[in-house]
Amino acid sequence: MSNALIPANTQRNARAVAQSTEPARELLAFELGAEEYGIDLLRVQEIRSYQQPTQIAGASAHVLGVIDLRGEIVPIVDLRSRFGMPHAQIDASTVIIVVNLNERSIGAVVDRVNDVITLTKEQIREMPRIQSSAEHRHFEAMGVLDKRSLIMLNIESLLGSAETGLMLESAQTS
Repeated sequence: MSNALIPANTQRNARAVAQSTEPARELLAFELGAEEYGIDLLRVQEIRSYQQPTQIAGASAHVLGVIDLRGEIVPIVDLRSRFGMPHAQIDASTVIIVVNLNERSIGAVVDRVNDVITLTKEQIREMPRIQSSAEHRHFEAMGVLDKRSLIMLNIESLLGSAETGLMLESAQTS
């Protein structure tokens, strides 16, 4: 049936119902310093204990080096450095979150992983426009769950930006 035959108010109600039944977003929640962040769980390939990467000469200051992950060489990015935060002591809770971006694996070092959370549309708030930092372009929204709030990151934008020196346009081939 054509939308032209459906009254406008019915079309609006149908859109509202469709929007309200949008699936919830699952995020991996992790910490950097005192703040909690979240990334789309579908981007997460695995979570690994921290291992010292092999340094690569000429790499961006944010890239700690690379690790061999079952035959794949994976660049490792320090998210604290990426956000201009002071370096933290590596301890037992420090992990590498390996994400899959455009068929390429990239590791992100974080202070600790908390849990997987599910947010409904009502629990996601728009990020305020903050002009003071270019890094805010990588923040998608704020998630609010009970007394917790976390910054939802666009991990592809964050790790694939020019500042990291990682090219994500296409997967590396050998």
